[in-house]
Amino acid sequence: MTISDNWRKSSYSGEGDGNECVEIATSPTHTAVRDSKTPARATLTFPAGVFTAFLEDLKSAHSTVTDFAKFRG
Repeated sequence: MTISDNWRKSSYSGEGDGNECVEIATSPTHTAVRDSKTPARATLTFPAGVFTAFLEDLKSAHSTVTDFAKFRG
């Protein structure tokens, strides 16, 4: 899977500590996730469609925006 030119940070990223966030990259068949502080390290890759289900499960487990923000750090 070649998606290295397609990395983007979360819309919640900002100045200062907000730069320490996750980045995602997509291709027609996969979504990859990496730590923006250490982009050369391990990447977590999901098949198409599974990433959306993963996010929906996180959202349902942490029902408020505050809880979800705390979960993602």
